[in-house]
Amino acid sequence: MNKALTDGLQLMPPAFNFGLDVWSSEDGTPGTDTYDGSANATLIAADADFGDCLELLKTNSTQSLRYTGDTPLEPGCYWQIRARVKAVSGPLPSVRIAAWAGKSGGNHLLGVVETGPSKALENYGEVVEISAIVGSGDRGGVDMVWGHEAVFGHFGIDLTGVNDGVVRIDDLIIEDVSSIYTRSMLDVVDVTDFGAVGDGSTDNVAAFEAADAVAAGRTVLVPDGVFYLNSSITIASEIRFHGTVEMPDDALFQLLQNFDYPTYFTAFGDEELAFKKAVQALFNFTDHDSLDLQGRSVDISAPIDVQAAVGNKSSYSTRRVIRNGRIAASSSADWDVSSVTRTATYDAEDPYILSGVPNPAGVVAGSLVTGSGVGREIYVRNVDVGTGKITLSNPLWAAPTSQSYTFTRFKYMLDFSGFTSLARFTLENMEFACNGRSSGVLLADTGLIFHVKDCFFTSPKDRGLTSAGRGCAGMMLDRNQWLSNEQPLAVSNRESIGFNCNSNDLKLRHNRALRFLHWAVIGGSGAIVSGNHFFQDDATGGNIRSAGIVITNNHPKMTVVGNYVDNAFIDWTNEHDATPSITSGFSFGGLTITGNHFTASGTAAWFRWLSLKPHGTGHFINGLNISGNVFKAFNGPSLQRVEMVDDAVATLDSSKFRNITVEGNTFNNVDAPFMNPATVEVSRNAVDDSWRTSLNQHMPFDGQARYVTALVPDGAIRNGSNSKIYTQPYCEGGVGTDGKSFDINWSEAAKGTVRATVRCDDTI
Repeated sequence: MNKALTDGLQLMPPAFNFGLDVWSSEDGTPGTDTYDGSANATLIAADADFGDCLELLKTNSTQSLRYTGDTPLEPGCYWQIRARVKAVSGPLPSVRIAAWAGKSGGNHLLGVVETGPSKALENYGEVVEISAIVGSGDRGGVDMVWGHEAVFGHFGIDLTGVNDGVVRIDDLIIEDVSSIYTRSMLDVVDVTDFGAVGDGSTDNVAAFEAADAVAAGRTVLVPDGVFYLNSSITIASEIRFHGTVEMPDDALFQLLQNFDYPTYFTAFGDEELAFKKAVQALFNFTDHDSLDLQGRSVDISAPIDVQAAVGNKSSYSTRRVIRNGRIAASSSADWDVSSVTRTATYDAEDPYILSGVPNPAGVVAGSLVTGSGVGREIYVRNVDVGTGKITLSNPLWAAPTSQSYTFTRFKYMLDFSGFTSLARFTLENMEFACNGRSSGVLLADTGLIFHVKDCFFTSPKDRGLTSAGRGCAGMMLDRNQWLSNEQPLAVSNRESIGFNCNSNDLKLRHNRALRFLHWAVIGGSGAIVSGNHFFQDDATGGNIRSAGIVITNNHPKMTVVGNYVDNAFIDWTNEHDATPSITSGFSFGGLTITGNHFTASGTAAWFRWLSLKPHGTGHFINGLNISGNVFKAFNGPSLQRVEMVDDAVATLDSSKFRNITVEGNTFNNVDAPFMNPATVEVSRNAVDDSWRTSLNQHMPFDGQARYVTALVPDGAIRNGSNSKIYTQPYCEGGVGTDGKSFDINWSEAAKGTVRATVRCDDTI
């Protein structure tokens, strides 16, 4: 690089024989005295060594000679100033290159070195060359380091020592020697060439910005050292780090070209800090929509409060992605779960509020709430310290007016709960290696379309992913692996849960989950659960199984299709209803379960794949489709049934069942296959005018045999004289014990075989 050639910079001052009116006897600034007409300065026309030159009598303690013109200086460039001098007579002085540093506006740049090395003249007539290098960076061999503020200089020499000596001076030479510092790395721009100092304390923001501004496609180099940056900075060029940077937590470090985790790690030298700074930049428009970890593993020793790391935003709705890496929880007491107990008052008329809480400041938002009448996965959304009120994620189904509650705060690797709203955020191809120490991810209070795909939640201590509010609206969980930390434990000893969802429109697709207490606790409505494999078997050989999916809404408007339900069951409840008893409106319905594989291995005969548990009186089923599924039990006794009503709290009113379809299912090693409608063969070898048949084995969910919708004789129906009967019988459903039987009534005593189609529900 030679700026005099490439950019046409005029570095060389004019020769002395062009006139001394441009040569100052002071610092070279405008208005200072020149040597034009001076008694101690003479132009020599034909010196034997120099040709045309200047002869100067030293009359001052420091005799200055400066070119009055502005010699430009640019960041990243280095000028060498040379002069040849010889003593002619009188006392022998010392000589050095000297200058005056100027900055923008023509002002003097103070605090920088303005002289080169001094050299004593020892012999008369001996030609001595003196030189010095001036430039912006503190590089080896640079005598005058002027930083990025210097834009020009007045250059020349100083004579020092005793007076009355006479010297002759050849024309001053100024040349570009930047190539000395760049010849081995032509594709980089070194920040120290622009005044950066890697001492850990000097503010280098301006130097970094200056280097970036002139890079023009080259790479900005940060050499060895610790470079402090006192404020936010954006680097538009590619950047490479040999040294590291330090900066305040709230200062942004935005890399527009190589925005990726490995670069941030190299820049900060600390995995956890680098991740935080990269995430901070991700939320602050780096021209990238994603932070790529590029396969790197980040060890963290404490929960990362993502909103605190970002610092300047409490809500965010622009698509952002963190992808391709691993976050691992290292051993630390910061993962310890905290728990407090408080009394509170609950009123079903204000179902999301606990009031009258003493010392509410001790309750942390995002805490799990437990107590009498509290459903599963109820969390604290907000704590109002001033009023002593706590806002809950869901209502409580049977909480007493006043009781003691326990608030347990799990510790999450990525904690987004500081955001009031976070929308369109994606975690992709990530492993959350909780290592039995931490939980995985806690969502923001509100938000839309949080997307987790192709991720691993490995050994979460308490929870894989938690929604403590409505940040799960439209959430998509696709092709993830959920691996419990409790796999060796008996089912009865497990406590961890894969994830929960409180809001509508969950998309749960093609996941695999292993041995949690529950894999999913799903509230809201509109969920699509498709293509997943979840299993809750027991490595101890026990026959107890737990629910893989818990549905907490009695009318979820949900499809469960094409899943592999392995040694687990679906538990359908209304435990997030403050007034669970029903007098009008929807009851249990809006659920479609189709095309799934249900498997049980080594379970007890009483195990069921489908459990419906009402939490209040008056409930019934209104709109349920269970079709095209395979139910198979093996390595154990045959199962009594597929489905059950858990009446521990309340039962169903089977006389109100409506719009239930249970058909096309396959049963292996199941004693009582269920179906609706059920078509059964009814035979009598002896004549009777009323044939009663029980359908207790076939009606779903303890349903009644309410309506006979079709009756077809299979062969002739005969009377006591063995004559054929052609009269049409009439049927009565819902008779007998609990209404589980139906009657076929003939006009006379008859015998034979008919096929009857019977329903447990009303479809009109």
